Amino acid sequence: MWIAIALICLALVIFLLKYVFSPTGPNPFDVDTREPVRPIVFDKKEKKKVLKQGFLTSKVPANLDVIIVGSGIGGLGLGVLLAKVGKKVLVLEQHDRAGGCCHTFTEKGFEFDVGIHYIGDLLEHKPFRCMLDQMTNGQLQWVPLDNPFDQVVLGPPENRRVYPIYSGKDRFPDELKRLFPGEDQAIDEYMRLVKKAGRGIWMLAFLKICPLPVAKFLVYTGLANRLSFFFKMSSRSLTEVVNELTENKDLRAVFAYIFGTYGNIPKDTSFSMHSLLVRHYWNGAWYPKGGASEIAYHMIPIIEKAGGAVLVRAPVNRILFNKANEAFGVSVMKGQEEVHIHAPMIISNAGIFNTYQKLLPKELQAMPAIQEQLGMMKNGEGGLSIFLGLNGTKEELGLDAQNYWVFAENNYDELVEAYSKGEREESARKIPLLFLASPSAKDPTWEERSPGKSTLSLVSFAKYEWFEEWVDDKVANRGADYKDLKQAFINTALDVVMDVMPKITRDKIAFVDAGTPVTNNHYIGAPRGEIYGADHGIERFSAKLNATIRPQTPLKNLYLTGQDVFVCGFAGALAGALTCGSVVLGRNLHLDAIGLAKKIKLIKVKDD
Repeated sequence: MWIAIALICLALVIFLLKYVFSPTGPNPFDVDTREPVRPIVFDKKEKKKVLKQGFLTSKVPANLDVIIVGSGIGGLGLGVLLAKVGKKVLVLEQHDRAGGCCHTFTEKGFEFDVGIHYIGDLLEHKPFRCMLDQMTNGQLQWVPLDNPFDQVVLGPPENRRVYPIYSGKDRFPDELKRLFPGEDQAIDEYMRLVKKAGRGIWMLAFLKICPLPVAKFLVYTGLANRLSFFFKMSSRSLTEVVNELTENKDLRAVFAYIFGTYGNIPKDTSFSMHSLLVRHYWNGAWYPKGGASEIAYHMIPIIEKAGGAVLVRAPVNRILFNKANEAFGVSVMKGQEEVHIHAPMIISNAGIFNTYQKLLPKELQAMPAIQEQLGMMKNGEGGLSIFLGLNGTKEELGLDAQNYWVFAENNYDELVEAYSKGEREESARKIPLLFLASPSAKDPTWEERSPGKSTLSLVSFAKYEWFEEWVDDKVANRGADYKDLKQAFINTALDVVMDVMPKITRDKIAFVDAGTPVTNNHYIGAPRGEIYGADHGIERFSAKLNATIRPQTPLKNLYLTGQDVFVCGFAGALAGALTCGSVVLGRNLHLDAIGLAKKIKLIKVKDD
């Protein structure tokens, strides 16, 4: 036994020497590639040339190095990282535009974002900002939201309490102490736990990029939990932790309010996951100038410059394997015909369920190692999005660059459980939480692009089962019953909007529609309409699961990237891309991004 432990410790030392202190693979963050910022392109035809390049066999580059399935940020971001070290990458997207949840669409003259509402941790020269700057050659610009950036709204109109959430590591707790006198100790301890748990995230990344025997050793000896407070706290629910901190139910609710950004109610949420989101916004919140489509628009040319391509309307129906069960290509449906494309490496950003259950041959799906991974994960909750196009400027409508989290009361667990277990028609009248945000108010270019108009995006959750009977119907022809059910949810949401934002009245609404779980299934390929990938419950954050669900799959030459590899959201999916890139390139890209950020900051200090 001791010999085995010694050998594993030796392997750990070798890994650290190879990947941390002396990495050998190419580094996409080797030099600062930022260029002078060019004017934002408002011409939709010009943007379409980049974002909507339809699949044709003639457009597929020869001698590909990598094929990536899915153009969400986990796939597109990884494609850029590989392109920066000279890899010829083909990204294939089933939708008619690139970007995944970063894409936008237009209805009745109103442009709507699908999934980008606000991004944190974007202070100049911070690693996350540095990474995004490099992945867009400095062309993607960010606009800070107001401070407070979030408003937590609790209770019915007759007993409404509003708690502003401020950014700033000091101002955030100081403002909470002002709102909740006598709760200083609870607030200080909450901040301490959030900070300590969030800082331990390094171990999650380490388990995914280190050799599997080393990862298993860290898990089964308990060292992963001992070395990382993230894993030490990961089995504790958010409800459990905040209830121990205070008896004040509103303060508990404010501590927990942001659970809607990962989709699990507090009693089913790992405190460690929650800590990541709280820390993510400590330094503020930002929105992409020019709208969410700017993200993909500035990434795709980098892939193309290296000889690659990003092609849409390219549904991959299966991954190709040779007799040795090694991935060597994909099959794309072009009408009724299959087009086979070959590459020595296949990376899926389609999510673990789509990849394993839809893209693998039946005999490979049945492999014990594949079934083990599927058994560890479960689908996330279905998302409900409502899009409002409004006549009027942000000043006329009282819209601002902040978000509103509106809850029926402070007992989140009970409210959402009752909603989820209810009959769909009844639940449609009792939406327990609603996220309200105005993309148009956040974007300083909006008035120039769409004068006299505004938009509002609403987000909540809805059971896939409530809409499942229409999943196979055509998108534009799902029948009267489906439209009536959607309208019931819309009506309830509009009542909330007009109560919280009294300047918005029904006569100002020029367009309204809702995206249900089956809408998400159709447009972004979410198996059960989820918007955050696989479920982010407590089980998701065990050390064992994170050592098992890794970029490398049990099948040679097939890798995973995106939300399901790391955690959900824009930043989480990009972390998944960095993690996959680390494995593929043989170096720790997380540390490389940190290193370049430090170098840029040092140069800036010297110049000043």
